[in-house]
Amino acid sequence: MANSNLGDAKKAKNDEFYTQYADIEKEMNAYLEYNPDVFRGKTILLPCDDPEWSNFTKYFAQNFETFGLKKLISTSYAPNSKPKEIPYQPTLFEDSFFDAEKDKAHGKIFRLEEDKTGNGVVNVEDLEWSYLEGDGDFLSEEVAKLRDEADVVITNPPFSKFRLFLNWLVESEKDFVVVGNMNAITYKEVFSLIMRNKLWLGATSNGSDMVFRVPEGFEISPKDREKAEKLGYVGDYTRLGNSCWFSTIDHGVRHKPLQLMSMSENMKFSKHDGVRGGYRQYDNYEAIEVPRVEAIPSDYEGVMGVPITFLSKYNPDQFEILFKTERDNPERTRIYPDKEFANANDLNRGPTVLVDGQPKNLYQRIMIRHRRPQ
Repeated sequence: MANSNLGDAKKAKNDEFYTQYADIEKEMNAYLEYNPDVFRGKTILLPCDDPEWSNFTKYFAQNFETFGLKKLISTSYAPNSKPKEIPYQPTLFEDSFFDAEKDKAHGKIFRLEEDKTGNGVVNVEDLEWSYLEGDGDFLSEEVAKLRDEADVVITNPPFSKFRLFLNWLVESEKDFVVVGNMNAITYKEVFSLIMRNKLWLGATSNGSDMVFRVPEGFEISPKDREKAEKLGYVGDYTRLGNSCWFSTIDHGVRHKPLQLMSMSENMKFSKHDGVRGGYRQYDNYEAIEVPRVEAIPSDYEGVMGVPITFLSKYNPDQFEILFKTERDNPERTRIYPDKEFANANDLNRGPTVLVDGQPKNLYQRIMIRHRRPQ
């Protein structure tokens, strides 16, 4: 069953969500606008990709010459290795090189490197494919070798294995662009990379809905189907909330300064509690609480606690990230003394504050400060 968010997808082990061509194009355009030669001379690997149906494969094959690619490699996961509730769909390529014994137990590999048709253009018609020795699992030695051969890895990995897949990428020290859940920024290993500017959010769809195609036969909730249809996708499509891209490739959005009001302007004009009339001060850490990203004061030189949604606006030239509050940190930052933590076992929940005389839970906070010219 297709679910309304990546967390539900993880629980149900439903990993068959195909990224739309328009979303891929929009994200890649951001990198190309920042650096037109970003993919030139590069080998790109598209693992976990089901190349026969993948818009990733189609997009990069169609733009092979435009981008100046050296090689394109795309791999799939064997049908027998997928959850049983995911129906098997015959592919567009099975007539030309089909092997009944291998087809359901082996993954497939597609390569694009040169003009095979002799028409003077390298494109999707020149894709060559064969069976992998194994099932195409990205943890296999076979796919790891392909990763090591590549310069850039780009894909929509299995939602249920995102953490494992990210570790697999990081250990390779390759550049990558992958689709994930915005909540993954709360993972310690992910946040550590972001804080050290080794990883950042992509340029598009951060924290918003993305539409994905699902295999025929998947049950789609009426609400998700309706939202997909409003965006022009009719049929086997669903939307996943809180979707985003994670990237190690630079883009211009990342360096766009956040336009902010001064502290006095926020205190006078803001509609947010805890801002108008004065910012609250944490009781056990010298920092102010900023409940909304747009309420960050432009002229405050101290430390500020901001929501995790700040990362979709984070400009490393403008701000410095110090740390974030942690579930298992006994010194967790809180506002006002003598207030007990609520929901201490909830990953995203932290301290209790008073708002209009009533206790209120704060979600996880990131501690930042303005980066001043040296």
